[in-house]
Amino acid sequence: MRVLLADDHSIVRRGLRSLLEEAGHSVVAEAADGLEAVRLSEEHRPDLLILDIGMPKLNGIDVAARTQKLERPPGVIILSMHADESYIIRALAAGARAYLLKSATDEDLLPAVRAVASGKPFFSPAVTAVLVEDYIRRLKARGLTDSFDLLTDRENEVLQLLAEGRSNKEVATQLNVGLSTVETHRANLMQKLNLHSTAEIVLYAVRKGIIV
Repeated sequence: MRVLLADDHSIVRRGLRSLLEEAGHSVVAEAADGLEAVRLSEEHRPDLLILDIGMPKLNGIDVAARTQKLERPPGVIILSMHADESYIIRALAAGARAYLLKSATDEDLLPAVRAVASGKPFFSPAVTAVLVEDYIRRLKARGLTDSFDLLTDRENEVLQLLAEGRSNKEVATQLNVGLSTVETHRANLMQKLNLHSTAEIVLYAVRKGIIV
C-alpha cells in the first residue's frame, strides 16, 4: 500500500511510519495539516490516507470527503481521540472505512490497513464496545426492542453486503437479483431498523457483530 500520513504531531507520524514500513508498506508523503494533506493526495495519489481527525486548517473528516472526489479515491483510516457516535457517522459519511482510537493505534493500525485494502470496514474494539453500550442504553431509555429479528433472510444478506461496503449494483450482482429488488430490500431493512444512511447501516452491523 502507498500511504499518506496526516497528523500535526511529527512524533505521531514517525511512529505510524515505522509501523507501516516494518509491515512492508510505503509512506509516500506526510502532512502536518489538512490542506497539505489534500494537496499531497492530489500530487501523490496514494492508495490509503491515515488522517488525524483534529488537524489545523482542515479536519480529517473534511480531508476524507475532499479526497473521495479524486479520480481514484484512496481508502481512508481516521485516527481520533473520540469514540462518540456522531464523529464516527460523520467519518463514514465522508468516505472513511476505518475508525481507530489513537490510544490503541499500535494494536489496531495494521489490521485496519489490511481490512481497508480488502474493501472492508474496521473499528477499534474499544469503539465497537462503546457503540454497543450506547445502542443498548438508548433502546432501554426509549422502551424499545431491537428489530433485527424482523428481517427476512434476504434482507439479512443485503444488510451484510451493504455494511461490507458493496454498492446496490454489486449486491445485485452477487445475489443474482435485479437492482430494483436490492433497492426494495434496502429500503425495507432500513425502515425496520430505523436506519437513515449507509453510515448508520455500517454502525448497526458493527453493533450486532455482523461485521467486525
